[in-house]
Amino acid sequence: MTGKRGFTLLEMIVASTVMAIAVVGLLSGIAGATRNAARLRDYERVVQLARMQMDFLLVDGTVAGSRSGSFDAQQTGGLAAGWQSRVSPSQTPPNPVAGQPVLDRVELEIWWMQGDQRRTFTLDGFRTRFLSSNPSEPGIP
Repeated sequence: MTGKRGFTLLEMIVASTVMAIAVVGLLSGIAGATRNAARLRDYERVVQLARMQMDFLLVDGTVAGSRSGSFDAQQTGGLAAGWQSRVSPSQTPPNPVAGQPVLDRVELEIWWMQGDQRRTFTLDGFRTRFLSSNPSEPGIP
């Protein structure tokens, strides 16, 4: 048997085991990368919706007090997400009269569901509005 070449059964088993370990390692790495990509996609989508909602709150000077709502499922791609806002005066003149500027603080909390876990982040901003002569109107931006 000195002239015959080939692999023994033991060499084939060792080679197959090494290949199986390598394939399992690669597949687990790919699965982790896919989960991270999905999580980041959801986060980026929610960040864009938060910017849109914050822009609306900063521009619309008639919004005051606390509000909340949820985002449309078509905007979120089926992700359950919503928001809560609070607009409060930050700086007012000592003797306010109509037409004077007032600085409002706008706080916006965004939430979304990631699996069964609720995730949140908060945005803060400031806006200027002018006092109205009608006490029922919060002001004109």
